[in-house]
Amino acid sequence: MHAVRRGGRSMAFLAIRNFIHRRKKQAGLGILVAAVLLTVGMVLRRGSGESRYLTAEVRKGNITATVEATGTINPLTTIPVGSYVSGTVKYIFADFNTRVQAGQVLAQLDPAIFQAQVIQARGNLANAQANVANLEASLAVADAVIQSNQANLEKARAAVEYTRANTKRVGNLAAEGVLSRDQADQTQSALDQANAAVRAAEAQLNQSIAQRAQTQAQLAQAKAQVQTMLGALKQAETNLRYATIISPINGTIVARNVDVGQSVAASLQAPVVFSIAQDLKRMQVYAKVDESDTGNIRIGTPATFQVDAFPNERFSGRVSAIRLNATMVQNVVTYDTVIDFENPDEKLLPGQTAYVTIPVGQCADCVKIPNAALRYTPGLPRNQLDQLYQKYHIPEGATRPHIGGMQVVWMLDSNKKPKPIAVKVGITDYSYTQMTEGDLKPGDLLITGEEIAQGSSTQGTFPGNQRIGGGRR
Repeated sequence: MHAVRRGGRSMAFLAIRNFIHRRKKQAGLGILVAAVLLTVGMVLRRGSGESRYLTAEVRKGNITATVEATGTINPLTTIPVGSYVSGTVKYIFADFNTRVQAGQVLAQLDPAIFQAQVIQARGNLANAQANVANLEASLAVADAVIQSNQANLEKARAAVEYTRANTKRVGNLAAEGVLSRDQADQTQSALDQANAAVRAAEAQLNQSIAQRAQTQAQLAQAKAQVQTMLGALKQAETNLRYATIISPINGTIVARNVDVGQSVAASLQAPVVFSIAQDLKRMQVYAKVDESDTGNIRIGTPATFQVDAFPNERFSGRVSAIRLNATMVQNVVTYDTVIDFENPDEKLLPGQTAYVTIPVGQCADCVKIPNAALRYTPGLPRNQLDQLYQKYHIPEGATRPHIGGMQVVWMLDSNKKPKPIAVKVGITDYSYTQMTEGDLKPGDLLITGEEIAQGSSTQGTFPGNQRIGGGRR
């Protein structure tokens, strides 16, 4: 019985193996047939060389051309408040967002050293003024000495006159023998002494005059010193006043750069202690506009912008200036376009990023060409393209330099082959471009791309990779 069971199991195993073997053969045959059919299909399809073109419709409607840029919101006027003197911050009376008035105290530096300088300057001034008073008294004494010396000189001159007359009389009497010769010599000696006294009096007078002139020069120097000390006093008082930092305007504090106890060093330039925005109800956006778009923007043009803080709101303003100071970042040149706007509720804050839209042109009820059609060019060799351009009388200015706004678009002819059409374009809204001249009408289908035989799609670009109506930034 066991032998029969083993024989039955062997027969069952052989039957299963044969079944699996037959299935493998059938599956292999099926895979082979499918591969052959797929290969034949691909060869036939590749041999056809046909492509399916993607098209878009020419429409009629409105176009608004805009310049888009990003910028920063800034107050109309921001005043940096600095410290003219060095010192240690002792008190702070204002903080961020504090509304201040002109003349309001914002901070106080430690005034001790400045007060000491004022006291010292006042003492120096008093000393200089006392020196002036002393020299003025010395000048008065010098005048009195000069008067006394002048009187002595007059006295000496009078004595000379008397002695000269007496000498003459004594000499005459001595000649007549009335008086002795010795008496005549004595009178002559007295005359010589009187003349010497006159010369001494003159020298004394001259010396007193010189001393007066010296005193007068010292007095002038002392008066100048008084002015110097007066200036030093004013400087010390001014430095003392500068130790109290006040607001120069009405506004709101947008930055505070110091804390109590911090040292402020005013060496080469005044350190900025506070920044005050004059009026947050009237603000500006500094938009970085590409150099290629500045020629289309006009002063006074209305502009709109959005901010991340209020993504569902749109704010409006007007272009007030295009600043001539260019900025270059990674070889991209931009100009600051200033947009003034009202901020009555003070919702917008300084420093926020603004996404600006400036309309630079508009047309109503015009023929609109899809921008994708302007970018498309069939993937044909250059000589075949030139033959098509010549066949359909396409001007050269439309094919390469695009002079005067001339462009080429493509549409399918009766044989489902691309044919070029020359058009002249105007403004664009980045999706559609205005057609100003051309043989297109609303409803015409223009080629925007093609789907090649292998199933992938491609979209051509016009020669030179020219930009239509300015690119979006």
